[in-house]
Amino acid sequence: MGGIDGGVTTFAIVAGAAGGGFSAMVVVILGFANLFADGFSMAVSNYQSAKSQRQMVEKIRRIEQQHIRLVPDGEREEIRQIYRGKGFAGATLEAIVDTIASDEELWVNTMLTEEHGMQLRMPSPLRAALVTFFAFLAIGLIPLTPYIAFPYLVSELSSSALFPLSAAATGVAFLLIGCIKGHYLERAALRGGLETLIMGGAAALLAYVVGAWLRASFGAA
Repeated sequence: MGGIDGGVTTFAIVAGAAGGGFSAMVVVILGFANLFADGFSMAVSNYQSAKSQRQMVEKIRRIEQQHIRLVPDGEREEIRQIYRGKGFAGATLEAIVDTIASDEELWVNTMLTEEHGMQLRMPSPLRAALVTFFAFLAIGLIPLTPYIAFPYLVSELSSSALFPLSAAATGVAFLLIGCIKGHYLERAALRGGLETLIMGGAAALLAYVVGAWLRASFGAA
């Protein structure tokens, strides 16, 4: 997700600058500023989200531990109702309840997953942040590739001269990322690729139109 966001937001910057007729140097400055600022922002957001999820699980874990110690019969009945709802009955149901209730950690984990729908295995907040940041940078660099590959042209050309190359590189990246995402989610890979391409293209088109409109309205250059 961080990679797609990086490509979309950076390409929108490039498209907006191209529509506004700004120089290629402006694109490079704005593009890199956006790349690192937004990438850092998303990384921090993912860090906080992953950390909050862990804290919530630990909070519910403490509550369930307290319930088990204070009202064990009530908690056993909750386990019984959960597995009765799964189709178990009679001696088999009671054996399941006895097995789970004999191990407090298993008991608590069962309540977390079955009653509260929580995941016990979650990514490290730091790892989630780093993966998001570097994915954002990796894909976000693609729209800027023509400006990096031809630095001797940056000071001489407007952004519109290099924009077609940026659009082509970004379009291919969107298509590939969407195909990979579609394959991973067991959906039609081409459909996933086209959806991502259309989404990114729509954002870039909007940015380009706004840039061109502002240039025409206020004479920005």
